[in-house]
Amino acid sequence: MARTIDVAIVGAGPYGLSLAAHLRDTGLTVRIFGRPMALWRSAMPAGMQLKSQPYASNLSDPAGAATLKAYCAHRGEEYVPYGKPVRLADFTAYGGWFQRTQVPDLTETLVRRIASVGEQFEVTLDDGETLLARRVVVAVGVEHFDRMPPLLAELPGTLVTHSSAHTDLSRFAGTDLTVLGGGQSALETAALAAEAGARVRVVVRAPKIAWNGDPLRARRSLRVRLREPEAPLGSGWTTLLYSTQPDLLHRLPARRRARIARTALGPAGAYWLRPRVEGRLPVLTDHELIAVEPGADSLRLTLRDGAGPVRITTDHVIAATGYRPDLSRLTFLDEQLAGGIATLDGAPAVDRVFQSSVPGLYFTGPVVASSFGPVMRFVHGCDFAAHRLAQHLTGTVTTGRSLARAAG
Repeated sequence: MARTIDVAIVGAGPYGLSLAAHLRDTGLTVRIFGRPMALWRSAMPAGMQLKSQPYASNLSDPAGAATLKAYCAHRGEEYVPYGKPVRLADFTAYGGWFQRTQVPDLTETLVRRIASVGEQFEVTLDDGETLLARRVVVAVGVEHFDRMPPLLAELPGTLVTHSSAHTDLSRFAGTDLTVLGGGQSALETAALAAEAGARVRVVVRAPKIAWNGDPLRARRSLRVRLREPEAPLGSGWTTLLYSTQPDLLHRLPARRRARIARTALGPAGAYWLRPRVEGRLPVLTDHELIAVEPGADSLRLTLRDGAGPVRITTDHVIAATGYRPDLSRLTFLDEQLAGGIATLDGAPAVDRVFQSSVPGLYFTGPVVASSFGPVMRFVHGCDFAAHRLAQHLTGTVTTGRSLARAAG
C-alpha cells in the first residue's frame, strides 16, 4: 500500500524550496521532489547576471536567516545589497546552500504523474515510487513554458533554439547568429554570444529598446523619494505596488489581472547591460519576422519594417521570446485532473491561498502571475507565497481530515 503524506511539493526551484523550508518543522509530513535550482543551472547561459537587486534575490525561510547576505558571510565574500548585480553562478550556489541547510531531505527525482484518487492525490515518481498526498503544491517555475514563434516552432534544433537551451554560448564562436527579442534574456544572450566570438544581430519588434534606469542614489531628498520610491522590482509607485501588494492585485477583476500579468514590467534591459549592447551590436528595431526559409546549415529570414522587406541569411536563430504559463503543458497532471482546473489566460486560476479549483491542489511561482501579479515571476515573490501557503497548510492540513472540511 502506498504511503500517505500531508503535502507533496513538485519542483525544487526558489518557490518550492522556500515553501519546503517553511513547512520543515511544522509537524506535517512533507516531501519535495525535483532537481535543486534545475532551471538556473541548465537553462541559463554562463556569465549571466540577475536583474533583481541583491536584497530582492532571497529565498525564504521562516526565520529569515538563510539570505543571500548570510550565504556571502558564510563564504567570506562581500555582499552589496544594492547597485551590484548578482552573478548567476553565485545565485545558483546560494540556492544549493539554501537547499542543503534548509531542505536537506529533498528527493532528487522528478514527478511523472499526479492523479486524483478520492479526496487525495496519487503521485508517481520517475523511479516508480507511488505515494498518496492530501495536498499537492506545484512549484515548477517556467521550464515547461518556453515560447517559440510559430514560424520557427517546427524547424530543427541545429538551426533554431530557444534561449533556455543554452548554458554555453561559446559554441557559436565564428558563426552568424540572430537573436530575436528585446528583453533582458535576448540582450544578454546577444552580448554574451558576441563576447564569446559570434557575429550577432538582435531583431526587435518594438520601435526601440527599453532600458532600466541606473540605480537610485543613496542620498535623495524626501521629495525625490516620494516622486520615485525604491521598490524590490525597480522603482516608482506602480512597481512598488506590484512588488509589495500581491493580495491587493488578487482582488482586481480577473481580466485586469491577466492583462497586468502579460504587460507589466515588460521587456527591458538592465542598466549594466546597456554599454555591452549599444554601439557594439547591430540592433534592428521595429522589425518583425514574417518568413523563414531553412537550408541545410543556414536560414534565410524575411523581416518587415516600415520601408519594406529585409532579407538576412544567418547560421542560427535564438528565440529569446520568453515564457507564457500554460496549464496544458504540465503533462504530468492526469488528463482528468487537469480538466477540472479552472484557468485564467491559460494558467491555473488560484484563490488567495494559492489553491486551484480542485480542492487540495495548489500552484505557486510564475504560473500564478495572472492571479497575484508580476512579483510571482521574480525570486522576490517567494517570501509572500511561502508564508501564505505555509500558514494555510498548517492551519488546515491534519491527518485524517477530509479535503472538503479542510477547504472549508
